[in-house]
Amino acid sequence: QVQVVESGGGLVQAGGSLRLSCTVSGLNLDDYTMGWFRQAPGKEREVVSCIKWSGDSSNYADSVKGRFTISRDNAKKTVFLQMNSLKPEETAMYVCAASGVWRSGGPCQQGDFRYWGQGTQVTVSS
Repeated sequence: QVQVVESGGGLVQAGGSLRLSCTVSGLNLDDYTMGWFRQAPGKEREVVSCIKWSGDSSNYADSVKGRFTISRDNAKKTVFLQMNSLKPEETAMYVCAASGVWRSGGPCQQGDFRYWGQGTQVTVSS
């Protein structure tokens, strides 16, 4: 049984930071690209960042480059998203997911992700 569980969300002031964690059971993370997505009320879910199974390649949405960092510890079956300089418009449910695909030279595609968590809420106040 595969389970993907996020944690670390909460309320933070604009300009502040949060570190999200995603723990996975039932999968060998050495075989899976991991991604972070977010969905705000009334908006489509978007890709925030993704990281290759080996941890040596990653992609970021243009809007978060330079502020967010994705990392992973496969032995601990955990993926992280460090979020700095948060903006109110980044208030959203942040969701972690696993994919068997790595697309070199292009963004991660939501349709490639097979296993999804329930999300952790991030609220950025102004």
